[in-house]
Amino acid sequence: MIDPSNIASAYLELWNDPEEASRRERLIDGWTVDASYVDPLMAGEGYEGIAAMISGAHAIFPGHTFSLRGTPDGHGRFVRFSWTLAPSDGASAAAGTDIVRLDNSGRIAEVTGFLDGGTG
Repeated sequence: MIDPSNIASAYLELWNDPEEASRRERLIDGWTVDASYVDPLMAGEGYEGIAAMISGAHAIFPGHTFSLRGTPDGHGRFVRFSWTLAPSDGASAAAGTDIVRLDNSGRIAEVTGFLDGGTG
């Protein structure tokens, strides 16, 4: 059985991980080799593309952290959750909602992201 909270937590831990090597391990452990990610601002495919995309976000938003907003929910192989991105001492820089599709073994196969608040 899929636990939406665990999926959302692992997902945000990946995005918040400051170390490229451990981010790569998280990708390999929790995502399919041909996983894809798309939102209004960026896209990536496979471990290399998604790792590069996350590294780019770290470069653009140094010192910022993604936090869960609300309670994740799930339906079948899909998990939906919302997040905010903010520095530790400041207001939110962005907010969004992501829809995650899992494969049959519970690994992330696809993410479609939406920016909330009229951004993008």
